Amino acid sequence: MTERGTLELEVWGGTDVGMKRRMNEDVYLVDEDAGLYLVADGMGGHAAGDVASRLAAREIQSRFRQSLPQEDGTWPQSWDATRSSTANRLVEAIEAGHERVTHAVDSDTSLKGMGTTVVVAVHPPGSDRLIIAHVGDSRAYVFRQGRLLLLTTDHSWVSEQVAAGFLTQEAARFHPLKNVVTQALGGSSTPRVDISEAAMEPGDLYLLCSDGLNTMLSDEAIAAILGRAASLEEIGRELIVAANRAGGNDNITVVLLRAH
Repeated sequence: MTERGTLELEVWGGTDVGMKRRMNEDVYLVDEDAGLYLVADGMGGHAAGDVASRLAAREIQSRFRQSLPQEDGTWPQSWDATRSSTANRLVEAIEAGHERVTHAVDSDTSLKGMGTTVVVAVHPPGSDRLIIAHVGDSRAYVFRQGRLLLLTTDHSWVSEQVAAGFLTQEAARFHPLKNVVTQALGGSSTPRVDISEAAMEPGDLYLLCSDGLNTMLSDEAIAAILGRAASLEEIGRELIVAANRAGGNDNITVVLLRAH
């Protein structure tokens, strides 16, 4: 458990290969010293999605740790003045993760086609805010006072169809193109990093997950499990078991953060 500002964060992470896949291409990262928590979902199958997710996760962690604010407080010209220093550092770190994956593909043609989604939460020192960034369809939720709120918007084809009114949320969960993402780390174009800051409240329970969880379980099913009086490990393992019972069509990865 780490204490930052007036709130402590209790953390648990876990991953499972699921019922249909032979390889786990997901990865999660818990770096309590840096206040950085991450889920990455590799894509490509035979094209080394597991390599992409691990390369990106390591690069994001390394670059974020290296980019500590300078003592004189001067911001690089490339930073967005509307974002906090920590948010700018996080965006830079995720873009570095993209470059690392792209460089690996350029250096080894057998890796062509690999990529990864990512969702990252950062708890800055001395702050009661949580900064959340994502690329692709890995998600962040908060369970607060009995209600589940989605904090990210999927970068996916079905999400765009839902936003346009052509698909319902329930239909999107089962659509044959539900796994088609429109943004990812890896590839020729720099991905769009969506980023936001959330004010944490005591009792908040944050969930970072790969789509292997939310494509198997409805928001109502996820909320029912998050609302149980249990340890984070018990809740996390129950989420994974429930996703597998529902079919386990993909790898399932969960990181839970509880604010005290």
